[in-house]
Amino acid sequence: MQVRTVAEMFANGESPDILFWVGCAGSFDQRAQKITKAFALILDKAGINYAILGKEEMCTGDPVRRAGNEFAFQMMAYQNIQVLNNYGIKKIVTACPHCYNTLKNEYPALGGTYEVIHHTTLLQQLLDDGKIRLKEDSDLKNKKITYHDSCYLGRANDIYDAPRKVLEALKAELVEMKRCRSNGMCCGAGGAQMFKEEEKGTTRINIERSNEAIGTGAEVIASACPFCNTMMTDGVKLAEKEESVQVLDIAELIAQAIESN
Repeated sequence: MQVRTVAEMFANGESPDILFWVGCAGSFDQRAQKITKAFALILDKAGINYAILGKEEMCTGDPVRRAGNEFAFQMMAYQNIQVLNNYGIKKIVTACPHCYNTLKNEYPALGGTYEVIHHTTLLQQLLDDGKIRLKEDSDLKNKKITYHDSCYLGRANDIYDAPRKVLEALKAELVEMKRCRSNGMCCGAGGAQMFKEEEKGTTRINIERSNEAIGTGAEVIASACPFCNTMMTDGVKLAEKEESVQVLDIAELIAQAIESN
């Protein structure tokens, strides 16, 4: 894929309307790279003037701050803010709720104030504005889909409707888990738990959550966070349901159903 970097655009005297913040998962995790590609494909189809930072993008510092290393967080954050401010970036979109929450709510205190949008919100806007159109007879039509609320998207930032409206646009059958929206259950990866050994207990959180999702009878578990995606995928594997249940990001579902013209 030919995705331009902000540095390349600046060298040509141009600047992007929107910066796509890819994040560590979207850059380095093989599974999450597919989400990045799907979202970039949608941005291309919609004719959005966007760019990425590429090698100038560092981790936002979310995991180290959650794990208690404030010093490392501030070092990362200041470096990112310097890069963003030097390029005069005003608007950022990201497919990671952790990056979204940190850039939107925690960077302003350190001098980095931007309009930050989560990719589900942008997808809803693009669909509403007719900038992307979905096939009438996509494979997802009438499929049972359940949506897992990411903690950082839902409870932390009150984004519940945008992902659901995007899924409704697929003309799929949306089935909710018992614990959803503000009562949703964590996938088990938040707060830097992704990177540490679990504590003693009877059940791993992701197994319990995945079983709830499988229990809805859905053929697709839709997520809007690369960490949630990993945890739910692991849960589906452990339940040996890989043949009948797919775990896909909302961007991947839209990329599947988008009209090709």
